[in-house]
Amino acid sequence: MAFHLKTSNPAFTPYFWNDNGQHTSTMTVRGIFIKSVLCIMAIMAVTFGIWTLHEQGVDVSWFTYGGLIGSVIISVIISYKTHWAHILVPLYTITKGCFLGGFSAYVRAKFPDMPYQAIGVTIVAFFTTLVLYQTRIIVVTKKFRSVIITAAATIFVVYLISFILNFFGIKTFIWGTSWVAIIFNVVAAIVASLSLLLDYDFIERHKNRAPKYKEWLATWGLLVTLVWLYVEILRLMRKLAIKF
Repeated sequence: MAFHLKTSNPAFTPYFWNDNGQHTSTMTVRGIFIKSVLCIMAIMAVTFGIWTLHEQGVDVSWFTYGGLIGSVIISVIISYKTHWAHILVPLYTITKGCFLGGFSAYVRAKFPDMPYQAIGVTIVAFFTTLVLYQTRIIVVTKKFRSVIITAAATIFVVYLISFILNFFGIKTFIWGTSWVAIIFNVVAAIVASLSLLLDYDFIERHKNRAPKYKEWLATWGLLVTLVWLYVEILRLMRKLAIKF
C-alpha cells in the first residue's frame, strides 16, 4: 500500500515508506519508542564525554564540525540505503552526539546550566506536542502540513545561505542578538515543535503496516526533529542571556 503524505522531516517522506511486499513483522510504536530512547541515551553519553574533554582543555571544535558533516553524510546514505538503517542510524546517533557535545560545550562554559535547561524545555515540548496530537486538540490537516513544510523549508534555506556566507566572513542576522535574530529563533523553535506533530501523524499512519526494519527510519526522523528543536532552544536561550 502506498501513502502519499507530506511532512517537513525528510525522514518521513513517502520514498522511505512505500513498500508493496509482504512482511511477517511490522513497525510498531513500541519498537520506535525503545530505539529512540536508546539513541537519545547514546547521544547524551557522547555529549557528556565531549563536555569532559572540553573541561580538560581539549579543543572540541573538531567534534562539532566533524559531527555535523558526518551526520549529513550518513543522512544522505540512509536516504538511498534504507535497508542499512539498523547500522547507519546508530552511527548517525554518535555523530549527532559529537556535534551536540561540541556545540553545547562552548555554551556550557559560559552558562553552565543552560544546556540542561534546553534539554528540559525540549522534553516538555516533546510531551506537550504528543498530548496535543493524541487528544486531537491540534489536528494535522493537509493545510497544516503545507504551512509547516513551507516554514521549515524557508528556515532551512536561510540557514544554508547563512552558513555559506559565513565561510566568506559575512555574518548574517541569524548569528547576532538583535530582536530580528531572536524572533527568527523563536519562529524556528515553534516550527521545529510543530514538526513533531507531523512526525507523530506519519508514524501513526504507518504503524503495523510498514516493515519492521523501518522502525530505525522512524527513529532517525524523530532524532532529526528533536536535535533541531534542542539546538534552536539552546541558541535562543543563549541570545536572551547575552542580551539581557
